[in-house]
Amino acid sequence: MLHNIALGIIISLLFISLIVLFCVVLIKLYIQKIKKYNAQIYENEINFQKTLNQSIIETQEQLLNSISQDLHDDAGQQLTVINFQLENLKLDFPECQDDLNLVSQSVTKLSESLRGISHALNTNWLEKNGLIDAIHNEVIRINKNKSIAVHLTRNAENKSFSGDEQIVLFRIFQETINNIIKHAKARNIEIKIEANPLFKIKITDDGIGFDLNKLKESTNSIGIQNCINRSNLIHYDFIMESKINHGTTITLQEKV
Repeated sequence: MLHNIALGIIISLLFISLIVLFCVVLIKLYIQKIKKYNAQIYENEINFQKTLNQSIIETQEQLLNSISQDLHDDAGQQLTVINFQLENLKLDFPECQDDLNLVSQSVTKLSESLRGISHALNTNWLEKNGLIDAIHNEVIRINKNKSIAVHLTRNAENKSFSGDEQIVLFRIFQETINNIIKHAKARNIEIKIEANPLFKIKITDDGIGFDLNKLKESTNSIGIQNCINRSNLIHYDFIMESKINHGTTITLQEKV
């Protein structure tokens, strides 16, 4: 009889163990299913965000290309007409030639500046000439403004880019330079471009700097966040280092 009781207890324990094991397996399967479901939701959100960002970039580029075309065709042609009229005035009023020459020089400089801005805004020009040359031309254009000096060191001539990567990098570069000119009160900007081992654009200014902890409270944080989001879209890091009265360094580099 004791033997039967012991056998019954063993069978009961085995049965309970099987039930527990079955429950554990079910729980593990459920957890895996939840994890897989959450991962799928996260992936869908990422893909949606990438699609949304891509659409925003394409819309922005279409708008910039349209502005570029208007500057080139409309404003550029009008300045050409003005210069032609000035040349006629020089012939009609030779005694005013010196004054008219000054006006003509100003119109020519304005025309060259508009042409440079038009090229900087135009995606087709960027794709044709490449990111490095586009940055070089921007440096030349900015250096015509005597209030700030931009120094460029480039060592990435053989680097190739995808179309989106090139456009996004250049727009982030433009946004960064514009912020320095507007807010940093810098006298010098140092730009270093290298591709060994990873592609990197490093931009350093000698301006007033700022407190990174207070950046979120500033209206400039929107522009910075936009640069970060764009960087992530092409798998790049956007790194900021700044100290009050000691300038700012921004590094845009490929993620490892």
